[in-house]
Amino acid sequence: MSNRAERIAYLEQAASKHILILDGAMGTMIQRYGLDEADYRGERCADWASDVKGNNDLLSITKPEVIKAIHLEYLEAGADIIGTNTFSSTTIAQADYGMEDLAYEMNVESARVARAAADEMTKKTPDRIRLVAGAMGPTNRTCSISPDVNDPGFRNVTFDALRLAYRDAAKGLLEGGVDILIVETIFDTLNAKAALFAIEELFDEQGWKVPVMISGTLTDASGRTLSGQTAEAFWNSVRHVNPFSVGLNCALGVDMMRQHIASLSQVADVLVSSYPNAGLPNEMGGYDETPEEMAEALEEWAKSGLLNIVGGCCGTTPDHIKIIARAVDGVAPRSLPELDVKMRLSGLEPFNVTS
Repeated sequence: MSNRAERIAYLEQAASKHILILDGAMGTMIQRYGLDEADYRGERCADWASDVKGNNDLLSITKPEVIKAIHLEYLEAGADIIGTNTFSSTTIAQADYGMEDLAYEMNVESARVARAAADEMTKKTPDRIRLVAGAMGPTNRTCSISPDVNDPGFRNVTFDALRLAYRDAAKGLLEGGVDILIVETIFDTLNAKAALFAIEELFDEQGWKVPVMISGTLTDASGRTLSGQTAEAFWNSVRHVNPFSVGLNCALGVDMMRQHIASLSQVADVLVSSYPNAGLPNEMGGYDETPEEMAEALEEWAKSGLLNIVGGCCGTTPDHIKIIARAVDGVAPRSLPELDVKMRLSGLEPFNVTS
């Protein structure tokens, strides 16, 4: 089996030849199993003091066979890259369940489960190496926005607290064997900056690095993150880390996300990724966009030269990924633009200074 350096080299080569396929939603697939409180607890947490049902990341410890089965479904559907089951595996997010002390282990075990699934699939298709991205979600707190409308200056988390939480998460993911780190579903750019700072700290400490993907979330039709930035302003805020890719995921369906991916594709001199939801939530909280509908739209994006990496977020399944993969198969990946040298700054809007 290839080692991590060989897998990363393969990733970079493959990205130059074809559009890479990400997997789809983990939570959507877990719901299909109908797991109860006892399933979530397993033997390990049988006597836990509070309810843990809904803590999907815990399943990598208590029900790893379920998580591996989901990974394998996405790999069989055609995913090149699968994301670890670690969207909430930080000490900050796990505080809701009193499981801060399990956060590091969740990252390690989730990475190991995904690694095993990817390696198993690579054995079947040795000419097509499957890769694992360590998912680092936004946490349930915002570093630049007050949760109290009566106290705009109040913050329920600090930059340093986020940095330390993300650093532990990244270290656990790397220990478990991921090939990529993906800072995803970013609604507050300051949270993302804490994650990226922590990752760079870790890379400096260990003397080696892996590719980093960055994926923001525009929360509504305004085309802005929750902290107020446009897609280009967001890119200006994080481009200094020279990521492997930048993109958008979640919140919006394909129709509403297209214009913002088009904007990113013009200003980002790195790969562009997108993994939209299967439409907007319906009145029951479900997602109605069919695999065929998503694939038709994303095929147009690909043929318009907007994509390097594509997959699905909330509401998507292996059926979605299978048809999306077929739709973009053979379509050339987006070419990176040659951009003029400018000072590229940002507040809520981009501020690009020319000579």
